[in-house]
Amino acid sequence: MIECHVAPSPLGHLVYRAEDDCLTGLFFVGQKHYPAGLVSTGAPASRVIEEAMEQIGEYFTNQRTVFSVKLRLDGTEFQQRVWAALREIPFGAAWTYGDLARSLGAAPGASRAVGGANGRNPVAIIVPCHRVVGADGELTGYAGGVERKQHLLTHEGGPGRAQLTLF
Repeated sequence: MIECHVAPSPLGHLVYRAEDDCLTGLFFVGQKHYPAGLVSTGAPASRVIEEAMEQIGEYFTNQRTVFSVKLRLDGTEFQQRVWAALREIPFGAAWTYGDLARSLGAAPGASRAVGGANGRNPVAIIVPCHRVVGADGELTGYAGGVERKQHLLTHEGGPGRAQLTLF
């Protein structure tokens, strides 16, 4: 059974999606690649959505830097590898798309494919796709909007944006 719940956050409403005992989605309402037909099923009935909401709340109140909610991410094998690599980027750090490609053992020219997989990340914030920046350190696309990406990086790294770390 698929369950969805909409809840406020400092950056706008988030939709939590769970199947069985796993979080399968966390989206900003109306973001790019927002799944069609995703609507709230009411108050959260599943423990995983309650746990995810609690951890997101702790994140925004500076009480959490690592998430432990159980995830199930549906995607291609390549997307799965990219999303796993995203979870290796430390809180307060930022990698370039080239860094991310190299962490996968791919050529730097794979940056565009890595960026495409990054943009299809189905679990915002928890799988920290916001921690990936352009080669020059500039903020580039974010499915939730560049303003939200800026806010998340600032939240994690202090004034300005997160510290750019080289892989």
